[in-house]
Amino acid sequence: MTHEVSTLDVRQRLGDLLNRVALRHDEYVIARKGQPLAALVPVQKLEQMRRIARRHGLAFLEEQEGGKLSPAAAMSLAIEAQNWARVSKKKRRRK
Repeated sequence: MTHEVSTLDVRQRLGDLLNRVALRHDEYVIARKGQPLAALVPVQKLEQMRRIARRHGLAFLEEQEGGKLSPAAAMSLAIEAQNWARVSKKKRRRK
């Protein structure tokens, strides 16, 4: 189950929150002024999310141009996606 905690709560209860994450596999979204900033999750969950993202990223790249993407083209595509994500995030903040 995912719980939301404020940055103040995290400062005051960090040890307790870390124990809950490590032992009970609880998950916390850390928010400031109601806006989510970060997440506190078990390391196993983070590693799992990274593996899944890597697999999907590799599958996507293999689909592009029959899997014949050069390292330079792959880097260019990654930078373009990163820039798109940053611009989209700024636009969401303005709304």
